[in-house]
Amino acid sequence: MATLLAPFSPPPLHDRAAPLLQLENVTVNYGNAPALHRITLQVNQGDCVAVVGPNGAGKSTLFNVIAGIVKPNSGRVQISGSGPDRHICVGYVPQRNRIDWRFPVTVRDVVMMGRVGKIGLLRWPGRRDRDLVQAALEQVGMAAFAGRQIGELSGGQQQRVFLARVLAQEAELLLMDEPLSGLDIPSQEAILAILDRLRRQQITILVATHDLNQAAAHFSQIVLLNRRLVAFGPPNDVLTPERLMLAYGSQLHVVHSDSGDLLLADTCCGGGEMDEERFVRTEG
Repeated sequence: MATLLAPFSPPPLHDRAAPLLQLENVTVNYGNAPALHRITLQVNQGDCVAVVGPNGAGKSTLFNVIAGIVKPNSGRVQISGSGPDRHICVGYVPQRNRIDWRFPVTVRDVVMMGRVGKIGLLRWPGRRDRDLVQAALEQVGMAAFAGRQIGELSGGQQQRVFLARVLAQEAELLLMDEPLSGLDIPSQEAILAILDRLRRQQITILVATHDLNQAAAHFSQIVLLNRRLVAFGPPNDVLTPERLMLAYGSQLHVVHSDSGDLLLADTCCGGGEMDEERFVRTEG
């Protein structure tokens, strides 16, 4: 089990520019078990952030707190200066296994759900709402599937539909929990390309992932989490052997070579069997 010691101390919030997202000393307990402990960080508009850490590190809890689904036991979360419950600008895509894909809704219906916060529950969509939904589907390459039932799509297509919902929502902050898990390489590349376009539109993005190598290659900032904030910053500063060992503990193995150290992080499923092996190479 990885240690809870955290060598990372973020600078005081008042020393930094006003962020889009700010967490200050956020703690969440499930019974007697700490899920998050005194998390302090800030994310600026347009940042593209990977959230990494071992299973049970609190990545999903962190996203639920930011989205306003889970209330912290202590500390505060602010989005553009207000609490999450006052914002409709947060687009949240949970893990695929938490979604009922048998629910009888079409792709167009799912994307239109992103407009509910704008038009209200008891009002019918107007012309602008329908146009935004169509434009969002076109932007992610799913317009041809608008009439399909959501459960009929592949995993990659389903993720693109949820990205279209975020676009239709006109979200400023996007949270995606393990969006690339179980997808083939072409589907992963398609999702990453869409995320890059969203970043260029100044949408702030947080993505939880187990893939350290992918996090280093595609994200400008990394949150390294194990219930405490182990590190936060650019990949080269965060993904060091010392900090990875603090976060992953016995799940991390170091293989030395002339070209650098290869760090293997074993992510295990709930039954204790190895689910998949992720890696990152550090310079020697």
